[in-house]
Amino acid sequence: MTLVGFSTMSKMNESSLYPLIDTHTHFDAPVFDEDRALLTQKAYKNGVQHLILVGYLYQHFERMYKTRQRYSNQSNNKEQIKTLSPHSMQQDVSQDEASTNIYIALGLHPFYIEQHSDAHLEDMAKMIAKDRPIAIGEIGLDTFTAAMKVPEVFAKQERFFKAQLDIAVAHQLPVMLHIRKAHAEALAILKAHDYNAHKFGGIAHSFSGGVQEAKAFVKLGFKLGVTGQVTNPNAKKLRSAIQAAVQEYGIECLVIETDCPDMIPVMCRTTIKDSSTLEQGLQQKDSSAPIQDRNVPSNLPWVLKSLSELLDISSDVLAKQLWYNSCAALQMTWNYPK
Repeated sequence: MTLVGFSTMSKMNESSLYPLIDTHTHFDAPVFDEDRALLTQKAYKNGVQHLILVGYLYQHFERMYKTRQRYSNQSNNKEQIKTLSPHSMQQDVSQDEASTNIYIALGLHPFYIEQHSDAHLEDMAKMIAKDRPIAIGEIGLDTFTAAMKVPEVFAKQERFFKAQLDIAVAHQLPVMLHIRKAHAEALAILKAHDYNAHKFGGIAHSFSGGVQEAKAFVKLGFKLGVTGQVTNPNAKKLRSAIQAAVQEYGIECLVIETDCPDMIPVMCRTTIKDSSTLEQGLQQKDSSAPIQDRNVPSNLPWVLKSLSELLDISSDVLAKQLWYNSCAALQMTWNYPK
C-alpha cells in the first residue's frame, strides 16, 4: 500500500541543497542498472559531489570498477542516456551535464564470511597493491543472526577483520567498519591492533551502537557514519548516541551516507515495507527490488536536514563541516565548492 503524501514530501527545495559527500554506497548493485546514468546526474543536482562504492564480496569487485569507469564524470553521457528505458527517459536530464565523482573501497564483509576464502583475501591484497582504492571496507564483525554467533564462524570473521586491518596499515589506507551487535569485540580488536584511525582515518559505517560505543569509536579516531535511519524519530538509541558523541567531541566526529539501496529516509519511502531495516538491508543489495523501494544517492540531503534538526545546527554550517570530516576520514583533500 502506498503511503499518502510521501511522493510530495520527498522533494527537496533547491535552496536547501549543499555540497555533500556520500561516504558509503552500493551504487553498483543491479537494482540501479536501468537508470544509473540518470541517478548520477540527479545526485549531482542534489549536491552530491563525490560518492564511494564500497565492497562486500570479492565476486563483485570487477562490477564496481566497471561502474566507476562508466559513470564517474560521464564522458560518454549521450550514449548512456540513449540506453535508458522509456520510463527513465521521461525525466528531464541534460545530456551534457556533469555528474558525481565515484571512488572505490575494497573489502570482504563479515556478514558474508562463509562466502569468503583465503584466496579472495590474497587476490584483494594484490588488487589493492596494483590499483590503490580510497579505503578498505566494509570490514568488521557481525553477530546479528544466530548463525553468525557460531564460534567457528565468528572466529573466521575475526581473522578476516584483522587481516584486512593489516592490509590497511601496509598501505596506510582508512577503513570502513561494519560493526553490528559486536561493538565490544570490535573495539577490543581495534585497540590491540596497529591500525591507527587518528593517523589513517576511518569511518564506523552506519553506526548502530549506543552512547558509550559511539564515544569509544570517536575516541579511537573514527567518524560515525550517519544514514537515513536518523530521519526516523523512533530511532531513539541512535539519535541519542549521535547527540552524546557531538556533545563531547563536536560535529567533527560525523559523516553522512546513504548506504543505498538500503536505509531509505522515512520521507522518501513510497510503501509501508521498510527496505532499510537491518533485517533486510545487507541481504537486499543484489535483489531485484521494485525501484520505489530502493534508496538512491540523491536522497542524501534528507540525512543532512534531519541531522541538522537533531543537533540544532544550521544546514549550511553542518554541510561544510561534514565535507571536511569526510575528507579527513578518507584522507582526501577535496576543495569545498564555493
